Amino acid sequence: MAHAAGLPGAAHLELVDGVVHLDPKPAVFEAMLAGWGRQQRTRFLNEEGTIQPRLRMVRRLVDFTNAYPWEWQPADVEEFIAHLRSPNRDRPIGMSTGRAYETTLALFMEYLTDRRYGWADTCLERFGTVPQQVFYEDNRVAHVVDYEGRPSRRPLTYDEVQALFDAVDGRVEQVWARGRKGALTAMRDAALLKTVYAFGLRRAEARMLDLSDLRRAQKTSQYGRYGALFVRYGKASRGSPPKRRTVLTVPEMDWFVDVLGHWVTEVRPLMSPGKLAALFVTERAARMSLRGLDHAFAEARSAAGLPPEADLHSLRHSYVTHLVEFDYPERFVSVQAGHTYASTTAIYTGVSDEYRNRLVQRSLRQRHPDLWED
Repeated sequence: MAHAAGLPGAAHLELVDGVVHLDPKPAVFEAMLAGWGRQQRTRFLNEEGTIQPRLRMVRRLVDFTNAYPWEWQPADVEEFIAHLRSPNRDRPIGMSTGRAYETTLALFMEYLTDRRYGWADTCLERFGTVPQQVFYEDNRVAHVVDYEGRPSRRPLTYDEVQALFDAVDGRVEQVWARGRKGALTAMRDAALLKTVYAFGLRRAEARMLDLSDLRRAQKTSQYGRYGALFVRYGKASRGSPPKRRTVLTVPEMDWFVDVLGHWVTEVRPLMSPGKLAALFVTERAARMSLRGLDHAFAEARSAAGLPPEADLHSLRHSYVTHLVEFDYPERFVSVQAGHTYASTTAIYTGVSDEYRNRLVQRSLRQRHPDLWED
């Protein structure tokens, strides 16, 4: 099949006719990467988050094998993945990371072996060989469970969430008592962590909140401008812009209304943010960084004595789990969390033994009411 004329990423568009390279192999390889990058951009994939990491992965495999893509064999990529997963490495990759790497490399080889792009013909003409797909069902990491994260990562219990909040509140009191700088930052961190939990936010979602994202909710007018949160920077699907959603303040989290009200009306103005729209700001009148969010959680986690595996995302897991334990319908929980599929919500959920015992007791009451008479 002849390559399609003008198809973004096609070999004849990346290689200049009549140019003779002193070392043709690296020149063709760079043209392949440029073409694959172009092909992905036409699909509106994210440059920094998707395209560049994929190109770097291909370069890593070239460096490891000391061979170019049209020379790769299945044994080469198998050895590469085995090397990355080796326990002798300082940081061996996990199963889900290995699968992601395999998917990236398989997609690259699909691009090269697609005759419409002309790379197979180019390699045959110049090097006497053609690229082949190197990943098959029997040499890829099997996907046999829904969740492959570290077993130590889990939602926080109610007591752990309370300990975390007690720690950040305690830090505010300590800073005030010692008359030291940082009291405003400490109060900001307390409000930030409570906001992340009360609405089940991702890091980027919390960082990109603006004052204008605080919304009133029709059915909970008693919460004023804190009845809902408009999330504008939700996790995007491939090639799509960030997803938006409105997260309602649930009654079990209504303690949050006073927390955020105090931050917005009394503390935040003391940080002199000027015209900055960001909800959470630094003392230099800038929007908080993702690293700043992580640092705020890490300090609170250490002060609360929580396990080191817990991170800021643990609060989101806890929110989803606790909504389930509050008996909210599955669909409501998924919408609040911004999950397209209920199966994703299920992965986040780790209900407590107390909750499961309560469900069993409820079922027993329904089946044997005579055993539960007052």
